[in-house]
Amino acid sequence: MRGFVDRGDNLLAFGLPGRGKSHLVCAIGHELVRRGRRVLFTPTYALVQRLLAAKRDLRLEKELATLDGFDAVILDDIGYVQQNRDEMEVLFTFLSERYERKTVIITSNLVFSEWDRIFKDPMTTAAAIDRLVHHSVIIEMTGPSIRNEAAKKRGDPPTTTTSASTTPMKNERSEQPEDRA
Repeated sequence: MRGFVDRGDNLLAFGLPGRGKSHLVCAIGHELVRRGRRVLFTPTYALVQRLLAAKRDLRLEKELATLDGFDAVILDDIGYVQQNRDEMEVLFTFLSERYERKTVIITSNLVFSEWDRIFKDPMTTAAAIDRLVHHSVIIEMTGPSIRNEAAKKRGDPPTTTTSASTTPMKNERSEQPEDRA
């Protein structure tokens, strides 16, 4: 069976802060590298700034080709990026270029219904989500904050957190990510 990277499938990890999304995708990225794959791990804001600089310098196509050399690109914390129009356009262009060809692994603290904060425009938001979920595994990470639990074990004073519920996300595929690497 071909792995998810061979198929150009995506992996999307959702959950509130402190649930282990970044840790999980780092471990998956590490395993992919161990298996000889080229992987780029980057905070989403850093990729967006990289693409904006390339666009400004009229070398966006070349930058996208460089990024295409990675078997998987891990975008950490997409939910923290509040895009202006130019930022949203380069991020959407990147996602569109990789669609059905190359793997994108994303962490987000925002459920899809809140992604209009990222892409601003409802049509662009819908198109981005559609491309990402078409061939993807979606993981919802729930439970208590790992950082808060560690702080309790150390005896640190409790931090104030707000609890929010997330809507479960389903995908037609039910394979586990470790079965697909």
